[in-house]
Amino acid sequence: MLRLQRITTSDPELYNYVEKLLVASFPDNEYRPLKQWREYTDSKKHFYNNVIFNESTPIGVITYWDFDTFYYAEHFAIDPQQRNGGFGQKALTQLCQTLKRPIVLEVEMPDNEMAQRRIGFYQRQGFTLWNHPYQQPPYKQGDDFLPMYLMVYGDLQCDKDFEQVKKSIYREVYGIE
Repeated sequence: MLRLQRITTSDPELYNYVEKLLVASFPDNEYRPLKQWREYTDSKKHFYNNVIFNESTPIGVITYWDFDTFYYAEHFAIDPQQRNGGFGQKALTQLCQTLKRPIVLEVEMPDNEMAQRRIGFYQRQGFTLWNHPYQQPPYKQGDDFLPMYLMVYGDLQCDKDFEQVKKSIYREVYGIE
């Protein structure tokens, strides 16, 4: 049975596991400085840093933001030693069942096989690709904006909700007005 558990830095063993998995799973320009990530984990009430457990074994991480009308899933990774066992699908299903409002996430442009597979994975879980240009703001000073797409699970519509969703993510996650 999979479960999600919100953590803080007050649990150093679990927090270190999550931080190491984040660094191993994402390029440096796709996560904020670790000092800031720690601060957000402990102080931002609407930011949820979660360990994914299979029974009592940590197998992944998923972070998300609660924006009242939708959730923004920022990072999702399964431990490389646990991949290809269906845990990603189960964890995402658990998340979608737990969160009762739409979920938005960013995906890389489908210009390589891995990005195409990732989009297909989310589509199989019920997410819809918003084929509308979106630029992920930089997490660190000096980094560039990254071309991405948004994907949505739930009842948001690209034509009417894109700008408000983008504005909320830019303001709350990236600090851009």
